[in-house]
Amino acid sequence: MTKRTNAKYKISRRLGASLWGNAKDPFNKRGYAPGQHGAAKRRKTSDYGTQLREKQKLRGYYGNITERQFRRIYLEASRRKGDTGENLIGILESRLDTVIYRMGLVPTPFAARQFVSHGHIRVNGKKVNIPSYQVQEGDLIEVREKSKQLTVVLETVQNPERSVPEYIEFDNKELKAKFVRVPKLAEVPYPVVMQPNFVIEFYSR
Repeated sequence: MTKRTNAKYKISRRLGASLWGNAKDPFNKRGYAPGQHGAAKRRKTSDYGTQLREKQKLRGYYGNITERQFRRIYLEASRRKGDTGENLIGILESRLDTVIYRMGLVPTPFAARQFVSHGHIRVNGKKVNIPSYQVQEGDLIEVREKSKQLTVVLETVQNPERSVPEYIEFDNKELKAKFVRVPKLAEVPYPVVMQPNFVIEFYSR
């Protein structure tokens, strides 16, 4: 268990939003930043501060991706044709760990990253243990046969807290899914408002 996983709820409190919409999130009771002075009145946020916060929200939501990796994702999004903000969301939603989270196999993006890295997933019949692996449209993602009886999988699938978005076709009996298409921002079921345009502005400074 990584320190980032242990501190995931501090991310919500620091950024002023319940990032994953979890009912157990302490932010729901203590809606202020952690630390001795967290409850103090916050100053008016500058344009830079707003851009930084939105960048940190998006980065934190996807399992608190490292800054170096997140910047690489932005650079890839900026190289692609079309709207850079939409491209950014498309790349993030095409990550294998994100797809596993969207399928509802695990409770958090952090757990999804661990689930993939431990070798429980196959893509088009081949074992893939890289959380950042980019899933392509039409790819088939399934849980390895030996892993289907894991407690975390059984409990999460039997008691789903989230619905599977339309851009993923999920068979909850076979524990397999088809990645139908790369989604647009409006299709992604974020529990809080995400504004990738501020992220683009942050990196474009």
